[in-house]
Parts: sequence; C-alpha cells; structure tokens
Amino acid sequence: MDADLIVVGHGLAGLVATAEAVAAGRRVALVDQESQANLGGQAFWSFGGLFFVGSPEQRLMSIKDSVELAWQDWCGTAGFDRPEDHWPRRWARAYVEFASGEKRSWLAGIGMRWFPLVGWAERGGGRAGGHGNSVPRFHVTWGTGPGVVAPFEERVRAAIATGRVVLHDRHRVEELIIESGRVAGVRGVRLTPDAAARGVASSREPVGDFELRAGAVVVTSGGIGGNHDLVRAQWPARLGTAPARMHTGVPAYVDGSMQPVVQSAGGRLINGDRMWHYVEGIENWDPIWPGHAIRILGGPSSLWLDARGRRLPAPLWLGYDTLATLKHLRQSGFDYSWVLTNRAVAGKEFALSGSEQNPDLTGRSIPAVLRRARTEVGPALQNFLDHGVDFLQADDIATLVAKMNGLAGSTLLDATAIERLVRDRDAQLGNPFAKDAQVVALHNARAYRGDRISKRAFPPHALLDPAYGPLVAVRMHVLTRKSLGGIETDLGARVLSVTGDPVPGLYAAGEAAGFGGGGVHGYAALEGSFLGGCLFSGRAAGRAAAADT
Repeated sequence: MDADLIVVGHGLAGLVATAEAVAAGRRVALVDQESQANLGGQAFWSFGGLFFVGSPEQRLMSIKDSVELAWQDWCGTAGFDRPEDHWPRRWARAYVEFASGEKRSWLAGIGMRWFPLVGWAERGGGRAGGHGNSVPRFHVTWGTGPGVVAPFEERVRAAIATGRVVLHDRHRVEELIIESGRVAGVRGVRLTPDAAARGVASSREPVGDFELRAGAVVVTSGGIGGNHDLVRAQWPARLGTAPARMHTGVPAYVDGSMQPVVQSAGGRLINGDRMWHYVEGIENWDPIWPGHAIRILGGPSSLWLDARGRRLPAPLWLGYDTLATLKHLRQSGFDYSWVLTNRAVAGKEFALSGSEQNPDLTGRSIPAVLRRARTEVGPALQNFLDHGVDFLQADDIATLVAKMNGLAGSTLLDATAIERLVRDRDAQLGNPFAKDAQVVALHNARAYRGDRISKRAFPPHALLDPAYGPLVAVRMHVLTRKSLGGIETDLGARVLSVTGDPVPGLYAAGEAAGFGGGGVHGYAALEGSFLGGCLFSGRAAGRAAAADT
C-alpha cells in the first residue's frame, strides 16, 4: 500500500482529517487537483465565523444562550422533513452539543482565538420557533479564515516534512478502486504543473495517470458552488427559477467532481436540492477567480428594493433570512435587486465577507482594528465605492435613480415613488418606537451592546439627511456559495449505500458530505456553522478512518 489511508481534498475538512489520522499514528496520502498553494481550500477565503453556544465571548456581551435554545433554532431553521434526514438530524444534534461543549476548548487548545464582539448573523424570519439565531453566535476568528486553517495546515506540513504525509497535488481523482468489496484506493490523472496563485483558476491539462492504494479513503472534496451548470441542475423549484446570471463566491475548483465518483462506488447522494446562496453579492472590483463576487453582510438600516423599486416585505432585510429573500427575489423576474442607503450607514453596517477584504482582522492587527472603529468608511469598502461597478452615489434621489436606471439599462425605477419610500421610512424615526417593522428591528438590534459598539446597527437617522451622505445605491446579485446536501454518512463518517449499509473503506466529510450526514443543515443554515461543520466532520472522519486501518 502507498499509505494507511488516502484523503481526497486538501481543504479544511481534509486537513483536519489528515491531522487526526497522523495523530493516531497513520500514514496519509493527501490528494488534490490543485497545487499546495491552495491548502485549506475555500475556508482560507472565509470571514472565519464560527458558531459557539454559551461561549465566554457571549457571556462578556451579556448574551444568555443554551444548548436547548440553539437546538430550537437549528430545528426551526433546518425543517427536517424527509426520511433521508435520519442521519442529518443526528449529526445536527451532535454538532450543537459539540458547539456548546468541547468545540471551543479544542480549538483554543491548538491556538485559535476570537474577536470579543459576537456577531448576530442570520437573525431570522420573525418567529420564535422558526428560522434564524435567537441570539448572537457568530464568533469571528482572530486571523479570519487563514486563522482557522493555520493550526491544521501547520500540523499537516510538519507531517509532510517527516514523511507521515505525502502530498499528491495536481492529482485529480476519477475512480475509486474496489477490491473484494472494499474501497482500496484511487485512480485518476496527473495535471500539468501550474504555478497559479491561490484561488486563481488553474490548468486542467492531463499529463499522465496515477493510482494510489490504502486501507481506506476519505472524501473531503468540497461542494458544487463553482460549477454553475451543476447548481442549476440541482436548483429546487421551491426557490423559483435559477438565475440566468449568477456570480461566484468560491474558486473554480469547487466543482462537485467527486460526486459521481462516490456514486459509482456505491455511495448515496442525498438532498442535492438543498443549497445556500446569497442575494447580497457584488462584483469584485479586483477578482481572483472567474466571476468572483463578494457578499455584503449588512445591518438593519438600509432599504432593500427589487428591480422595479418595490420595497421587500418584512422581515426580508439585510442579515435576516437569506433563503426567504432569495425565494422572494426569484419571483421578481430579475436576477438583481437594489439596496439604498447612505455613506455613513454603508461605512459601518456593510461588512465585506472574505479574509482578503478584512486585512486588519486577517493580519491580527489590534491597532488596525481600533482604527476601523474610528474610521467612517474602511479602505476595503472605499475601494468598492471608488471602483465597484455595482456601487452608485449621488446627493439626491432623482440623480441616484437616474444612475440606477442607467446601470440596469432600463427605466424600471421611478424616482418619485422611491423618494416616497425613503421619506416614509425616515418619518418613523422620531420616537424610540415605530410601526414600521424594519425600524422596530433596528431598535431591537441596538438593544444588543455588540451592535451598538461596532455600529453594525447604526444610530437611527434619516437616510436623506445630507450630514450622513451622499446617498448610496448598490446593485445586488445572486452569489453561489454552499451545498447543503451531499454524500450520506453515519455518525462515524462512513459513506452509506442506497441500502443504508456502509460502503467498506469509504468515508466522507465537510461540504462533500453536506457537512455531515448528507445535510446537517436541512433546508437552511445558521451562519457560522459551515467552517464548524468542516472541523467537526473532518475530525470524525479522520479518527474513524484511522481506527479502520
């Protein structure tokens, strides 16, 4: 054999699985179609948000949380309702208990730290038992995505140096070898060497074949978000029609290419119609991969309009209910929408997702983070205001709407009607109470000390007040991101067949396995649970596969 076990995919889940197997004394062949410049995969590009329950950071911010409340939120969000949800539901319960127990101490023990202000992402659909986080749980890792990847990458690189891990980069797996009813290795093609920088699309030109054998194989090859054809093929009718034009929130190598390989070896794919895409995507003015877009994580002050200028109904505001907003906008007949705000609000309430968009947090610079608090508009957002094709500014509504129509190439928007919407909203701000549901939500957000300190819920004011100007309009697009379904696995990360029996020698973890079980999130997700799903399922797969070899 070439190794005790083979790990296919060197993203976060693959690194965790490899590190766990090495810790158990196993030799690992780590295989990926990309070069080692991409170790850590798409997790490297993330904001680094992790879902914790009952953390010290929450207690510092006077947040009362519990495993019971988190489980209520998870179930209300997931909506498990299929026979196939047996294992996803069990994975979900195990993960919520992990997030409220061992998760933080395990990660802190290997050097991770978190920003003290806990974020309140995906606040939900307005029902106590429905979708969303009842309390803030989004813990930004000090160092963002690279800070999550680093402890595991360091361990894997150390094992490479000692020969416990052999990295087979630029190797694309196309077949699982089955001998005597057990997965015993992988076959595929070697791709031509490519010195492309991290995240940049690389060559797919083959230069030869390869074959590797081991006692077990762990598949951690990621999701499908970079493959728009596959996204459209699996797009669910309940979300409306798939957009004719989508932007891409992940590198091109997130292509779902291992799905048919696992299926050919007897593994079962479930919940492929469950997916997580954002409607707050903006074209990256300085793209890294094809169609590269950034997501705006917005606060509650801005107005969200469809392509015709109609205000979105409650509670479809920035940061509240991602998939409900996606479903609503897919009924509009257009692939874009508009957010209307002003420069002051954008400067504080618009966080840009991505490690490269947050150099202060990614670089772990305390002085730079403190400057962020004192700066009206940070340099990353200023770059989009200056260079982003989707950003428009003007001193008055009429001029701004004319620019919006010009960018869209239409006359759909009526300046008088939009100004009336803004003035109606602004008129609600004279008291600390209101009848406008979004203004009520703004006051509620400001009851949380973390949002007041960071101004993620900006002090209420009239959007048309020139002291906070100029006015800003942002064209938003659908941004592909996460697969919520995938390879079905039991709690030991063993891949299951259509009969429900384990496929001997085959394991899966991370997004390839729907972050565990083939769909741990159900129909929708609580933010901060994606990276954590890679950590949890990768650890389970690495330990189980090591015990099996």
